[in-house]
Amino acid sequence: MAIEIFNRYEHKYKLDQKTFEKVLDYIDSRMELDTHCENHSLYTIANIYYDTPDNSLIRESMSKPVYKEKLRLRSYGVPDLDSKVFLEIKKKFNGLVNKRRLTIEMNEAYNFLETGRMPKLFDYMNSQVINELYYFISSHELIPKVYIAYDRLAYFEKGNDDLRISFDTNIRTRRHDLTLESGDYGNRLMKENVWLMEVKTSMAKPLWLCEMLSELDIKDSSFSKYGTEYTKFMLKQKQKNIDKKYAFNKNIQAV
Repeated sequence: MAIEIFNRYEHKYKLDQKTFEKVLDYIDSRMELDTHCENHSLYTIANIYYDTPDNSLIRESMSKPVYKEKLRLRSYGVPDLDSKVFLEIKKKFNGLVNKRRLTIEMNEAYNFLETGRMPKLFDYMNSQVINELYYFISSHELIPKVYIAYDRLAYFEKGNDDLRISFDTNIRTRRHDLTLESGDYGNRLMKENVWLMEVKTSMAKPLWLCEMLSELDIKDSSFSKYGTEYTKFMLKQKQKNIDKKYAFNKNIQAV
């Protein structure tokens, strides 16, 4: 049975293409590529984020509380209904990120999310995580809200499995066809050739990494993929309402 519980701090940085290439020069000699990133190839992560009808989870998260939580369904690439995917609760308390991850067939995950009935327990599942997911799902009226996918390059530090550095680019989103099997497509969330670097560790960052960040003048960025998408979505909705009001007033004046 796989225990998929993670506790760590996550530090985020936005990089342009030139800075990204300089960072790779530093870490290629100090860290090892993820097994999915042979010869610096990227792999795709796709997510469906679940929220309440009134978006209470993301609105609460963006208010920067001491404690916040999200739920998402994740796959690597485009899955089939019988593919293994990951149902995750991501919590954050005082800066420490806690992630509970359940490996589950996608059709079972959909059934769990839609009905609230616990899935059949298999040896590869973690019963503690299932119980936590059950409590979360039963405590919220959840519906799929947004698809967010991106391409990732990931590293582990040699001799230190605790430290992980990932680089995400080509972040794309959509608010329709909200299933993972519907395909990998969407609107770009950030400009082209922008990379989101995430440093993940349960301990302090190593000295060489701190020196690199200082030398390249890389600053922390409190960037949330879901939060950024939600902000852009709400701005578009506001503009649509303004346009409708303007059109209505114009029609009234023309009468």
